[in-house]
Amino acid sequence: MSTGTSPTARALRTLEILRARPGTTSEELAERLGVTDRAARRYVAILREAGVPVESERGPHGGYRLRRGTRLAPVTFTQAEALGLVMAVLDGRPAATDPGDPVGSALDKVVRVLPEEVGRQAAALREHAAAAPDPWAVYADPAVTNTLVEAVAARRRAVITYRSGAGEEWRAEVDPWAVVVRRARWYLLCHSHRSDAVRTYRIDRIGSAEETRRAFRMPDDLDPVAVLEAHLGTGWAFPTHVVFDAPLERVAPWIGAPMGRLEALGDRCVLRGSTRNPAMYAQEWLAAVPFGFRVLGGAELRSAVAAAAARLAAAVADPADGEVSRSARA
Repeated sequence: MSTGTSPTARALRTLEILRARPGTTSEELAERLGVTDRAARRYVAILREAGVPVESERGPHGGYRLRRGTRLAPVTFTQAEALGLVMAVLDGRPAATDPGDPVGSALDKVVRVLPEEVGRQAAALREHAAAAPDPWAVYADPAVTNTLVEAVAARRRAVITYRSGAGEEWRAEVDPWAVVVRRARWYLLCHSHRSDAVRTYRIDRIGSAEETRRAFRMPDDLDPVAVLEAHLGTGWAFPTHVVFDAPLERVAPWIGAPMGRLEALGDRCVLRGSTRNPAMYAQEWLAAVPFGFRVLGGAELRSAVAAAAARLAAAVADPADGEVSRSARA
């Protein structure tokens, strides 16, 4: 039986609705639960039998509400919600299986305060689910992230220390526009006063962050995700300029935002951006695009593509006679 449609799950959902929307009528409750009015009233009765003080009022402003001053547990999970929470945590942070990990410690506290049956299932999932470690996983410092979020909310500038992938370190004063999560990476989208430009900084590379007293004005109609995507492929050390022998609509599914901006060019398309790692750009990104292309710039990317092409061509070249003889003897 689905835990989402069990009487217990629907009774808990009823409690959440009444807590969030006092005065909910039986008709409104039935609609939100996806049941009949009679069934909705039955779930209210279940709560009352469990000792939850649900009051009802007649009239145009009537409905169900919790008695004033009622104190309830701050969070109530259904079994499906609890298992989903454990699965999401383990999926994003395999180390959370270890109670010594900060996230693992927090998850352990959540599991301990769950109702017995729900908690038993969640604890079993956590104990017996094996999460393979991700060798490339990096995590943002919660304290740094919290400081940045508070600066975003207060519309105040922040001073950060940053370490690039190449190991270069610097300080910058920024207008923090948003904290964005993209594919398990946490980014700070901001205007950097150091470079006087929009920048996207990986928060796991921010060593420290301090909110200042200087206010800033948030850009109008800011779409943080769209702006982040547009700037992931800009601002790096080595420029990129690639023309593909296919129309934009066919190439676009193969181009990620960090590769740059893709634009139509007649019946072809052009990709302009930048990268900090031309070899990776050539071998992992460009090589995966199943269309012909020409690299017009920059010089570092052209060299990286030439080196990758030479290595692959050598792998399928006909061996010399001496090499054939040695292979045969082996």
